[in-house]
Amino acid sequence: MNARASAQHYRQTAVHSAVLDASPHRLVALMLAGIRERLQLAGACMAAGDIPRKGQAISEASMIIGELDGSLDHKAGGDIAAGLASLYDYAQRRLVEANLHNDAGKLREIDGLIAEIQSAWQAIEPAATP
Repeated sequence: MNARASAQHYRQTAVHSAVLDASPHRLVALMLAGIRERLQLAGACMAAGDIPRKGQAISEASMIIGELDGSLDHKAGGDIAAGLASLYDYAQRRLVEANLHNDAGKLREIDGLIAEIQSAWQAIEPAATP
């Protein structure tokens, strides 16, 4: 196994372990971070002309957004859940446009929106239990 494959395997194991040990709040935080990482990767791939990897990164970001959208509790979440659902729908549409037109600006726009959600989510982190 070469060094790159070893590093990738280690990263996958570390991510898997983090997910298994995570609280529901931490899982959402990991998902938001994952979206942002993939959006930034997609932008870098656009700049480098790596169209297949760009498409894969956008697809992965879209899949995570879909998972977050699917996990919304509209009954308990009320207006907040409805607002997030609308934002996720908007993000999905913009990702399709970004992918179709190789528009890094749209990726940056969605990254900014997800960054705002991420910041708000971090602000409401529950206190750690002793």
